[in-house]
Amino acid sequence: MTTLPSIAIIGAGAMGGAILSGLLAPDVVVEGGIRVTNRTEAKAALVRGPLVESFALEHTPDGNERAVRGARIVLIGVKPAMVPETLASIAGALEPDALVISVAAGVTTQTMESLVANPVLRAMPNTPAIVGRAVTGLAAGARATEADVALGRALFETVGTVLEVPESQIDALSTVSGSGPAYVFYFVEEFTAAATGLGFSPEDAGMLVRETFLGAMQLLASSGADPAELRRQVTSPKGTTERAVAVLQDADLEGLFARATAAALERAKELAAGA
Repeated sequence: MTTLPSIAIIGAGAMGGAILSGLLAPDVVVEGGIRVTNRTEAKAALVRGPLVESFALEHTPDGNERAVRGARIVLIGVKPAMVPETLASIAGALEPDALVISVAAGVTTQTMESLVANPVLRAMPNTPAIVGRAVTGLAAGARATEADVALGRALFETVGTVLEVPESQIDALSTVSGSGPAYVFYFVEEFTAAATGLGFSPEDAGMLVRETFLGAMQLLASSGADPAELRRQVTSPKGTTERAVAVLQDADLEGLFARATAAALERAKELAAGA
């Protein structure tokens, strides 16, 4: 059982909504309640319930301020460009002991600390948070204590695994776990197209590829073995898999991944610089 103090989620969109789902799990207790905000009533109504007070900013312009009053944890889930304005607007309503956490890419803890007097954390969860399998990178601002970091870890562990990193590594982490699901989906997409080209229907091809990926990842997770060793176990000498793997190796996947993550990291730095 995980017990957390009162929480406000400012911008309960895709990521904020995923974290909210984790907070509503049967083994999580949020003492003091959960308050969330969205821009429209249509979105606010989707998350409103017995355990969640939900404000629509179109009807309650001061909803953000109302949500953070009394909250021990304030999660900022708005788009990166909106973070400075949002923090400035709620700064006067924050409780003195409130921990402010942003999940926005490119917004540094230094920027956050220039706008609020509270301790801040910068978090980078990925989209599998929706199914409780996120990997979240967590970096502390200058004012954050070990207790603040532990509280942030407890929050994000409701939706998956947490890795504490120095802020200097957050952008690099985002190129792996943050962007990583897109890489996997792209592989599945192209592998499915190849299976369709072999004569399988789109439905059967999709099933074959999805279940192969799921099974392989479950085997990797449960075995504790190195992925290279598992690959060798599947690759019989002079067999079909060996020949296929040789084609993949000739394509220089190692270099391809290095270039892809480098490109993502370059863009992350551009976003941090406001480009």
